[in-house]
Amino acid sequence: MSKVLGIIAEYNPFHNGHLYQIEEAKKQTGAEYVVAVISGSFTQRGNTSIVNKWAKTKMALENGVDIVIELPTLYSVSSAENFAEGAIKILDSLKIVDTLCFGTETEDFAALNNIANVLYNEPREYMALLSHELSKGVSYPKARDNALMIYLNDIKRYSNLLSGSNNILAIEYLKALKKLKSNIKPFAIKREKVYYNDEKIVDEFASSTAIRKMIANEQYSDIRKVIPKSSYRILKDEIDNGMSVIDLVKFEKEILYALRRMSIQEIAQIPDVSEGLEYLLKNAANSCNNLLELANIVKSKRYTQTRIQRILVYILLGITKKDMEMSKKVTPFVRVLGFNEEGRAMLSDICKINPKIQMITSVKKFMELNTNKNLKEMIIKDIFATNIYTLAYEENSCANLDFTMGLVIK
Repeated sequence: MSKVLGIIAEYNPFHNGHLYQIEEAKKQTGAEYVVAVISGSFTQRGNTSIVNKWAKTKMALENGVDIVIELPTLYSVSSAENFAEGAIKILDSLKIVDTLCFGTETEDFAALNNIANVLYNEPREYMALLSHELSKGVSYPKARDNALMIYLNDIKRYSNLLSGSNNILAIEYLKALKKLKSNIKPFAIKREKVYYNDEKIVDEFASSTAIRKMIANEQYSDIRKVIPKSSYRILKDEIDNGMSVIDLVKFEKEILYALRRMSIQEIAQIPDVSEGLEYLLKNAANSCNNLLELANIVKSKRYTQTRIQRILVYILLGITKKDMEMSKKVTPFVRVLGFNEEGRAMLSDICKINPKIQMITSVKKFMELNTNKNLKEMIIKDIFATNIYTLAYEENSCANLDFTMGLVIK
């Protein structure tokens, strides 16, 4: 049987580094087909997707992906842990994916796996160290890093691993595979030339962060160098048609409005809000009129910029702690965004192998026929996220695109 490669990505936007990953992974694993699980309208670091999920699907299908599946919003805007676990649940439920490929900033895969083992098994000594570090008032990521360094007792090997965004996600993927006892084999590819937050161009490579900055500055000649031609064409069409959402700041007033409207008790029910952060957020919203100022007031050594941004997305989308807890307990549906001819045949195979799979090719039909309350709440969040996202379009800000946009078929 043909080998199938699974990839979890944001494609924000799809660039030459993503193309390199697909081509290199297929070459090294012998995989013939690729399934990508991608985030939709909002991303894991608390920001907007530069273009909508259908445009990202087109980019992926033009560059070697056979099936594109949406990662539900409750996972795509969540912590690295829940982001990874939600995506792995989807790939595992397909029952056809042999290998999961992900990027890292290191070649020491064994070290990443060692960390994943500690986080999965949570040995008593490590948990005591973590509790001690948290008592110092530092952020959870910093406390975890410190506890791991002490527990693993090899600073030279491990000290730089937890500063890389891709390494952090890789560890969470490995942990999720262990937790689900998945048969999917992990396969890491070291990122070449540029890392996640690098803002430079090296040869034909640039990070998504750098490319988004180029888009904001309208540096189209530079963008051409670092993304595939098909991606550039799709991206430029979206921008020219006023359907690009450059940053969360586009929803500045909506977020501040929501915070001023909400009670302290309601803010306390937002994920990641704890230890009195609701009071800080409420006071900041009442005393400033832009998100940058609000973030500067609220952030501290305990509350990182990324955590604050995610909280702001939760507020914008009306996501509560109850919603997030629900997402951790269920196996999500498989929302297909697009496929090519090979992908069409694979989807048929998936349904034969796993006839109970909750696969969505029509949101309308799913809403009419589905009887699972939790999955219905999850798809409603996705529909709402798209409806909010399109408010930032310069024109044609229509709602309900999840009902009116068809599957992307190449």
